[in-house]
Amino acid sequence: MIRIEGLRKQFAGSARPVVDGLDLDIQEGELCVLIGSSGCGKTTTLRMINRMIEADAGRIEVSGRDVRRQDPVELRRHIGYVIQQVGLFPHQRIADNIATVPRLLGWKPARVQERIDELLTLVGLEPAQYRNRYPRELSGGQRQRVGVARALAADPPVMLMDEPFGAIDPINRVNLQDEFLNILRKLKKTIVLVTHDIDEALKMGDRIAILHEGKVLQSATPGALLNSPANEFVASFLGGGRALKRLALLRAQDVCAPGPAPAGSPVIAAGGSAGTALSMLLESGGDALSVRDAAGGDVGHITIQTLKANLTRTDSNERA
Repeated sequence: MIRIEGLRKQFAGSARPVVDGLDLDIQEGELCVLIGSSGCGKTTTLRMINRMIEADAGRIEVSGRDVRRQDPVELRRHIGYVIQQVGLFPHQRIADNIATVPRLLGWKPARVQERIDELLTLVGLEPAQYRNRYPRELSGGQRQRVGVARALAADPPVMLMDEPFGAIDPINRVNLQDEFLNILRKLKKTIVLVTHDIDEALKMGDRIAILHEGKVLQSATPGALLNSPANEFVASFLGGGRALKRLALLRAQDVCAPGPAPAGSPVIAAGGSAGTALSMLLESGGDALSVRDAAGGDVGHITIQTLKANLTRTDSNERA
């Protein structure tokens, strides 16, 4: 879906390129996270995809078309863009903010209104309650939801997200990550997301590209990245506790053993993370957890031994 070859950008007055021969392939329907230390070129790369910044050299293709051969305004109308500061028009109501691109594309009013209500519902905002409000009347998390709705308004195949949760407080940030991940997975968009938070990257990415000095040092699935970092810089960037981070990528229902836990054992939801399961086992001092589905039915049980076995199996699969 997105192919980047030999991308280069050097700003005036800079001693070296901020992006220097960057290569990256992003598959259709994939959520690819760009991450790296400050100044590594991740946001510049993102903004070159929709030509908010023009590349000095190299090639970017979206759906097989060179972006430099397209009118930049037309290109941006077909690529959703979400930023940390949200960027809503403060003098316009929420409905008008969401309707910006559909109206530019000439959609009929009835279709625009239908789309506004559909997207507000999608991002968890009751249309009748929010469509006529102004951005100043919303919380930071609500404004970010509207920003995502606006980016989705014309149903673009590609979305660019630059630190979309960076301005949200930690508790709401986790909730928004979960909600937007569910939304984006259902919509099957091709997404490029920039973050500085490795835990966010591991949680949200199908693929993570770690950048350093304008190049991609490693591009891999979260599991492969944690299991086999390409070099010392990548290992250092991932930080300690990689085994625990691998557990956080697994769900309780994926790691449980068949059969019920002993009576009175703590209960974890089937969709909960294996990392949470480990914490519960250590805090309770018990031997096992009962894994139950949404209806309360037994799915299986988890012990320290089953978690260790799954980590060993994950290691083997990633090496294969």
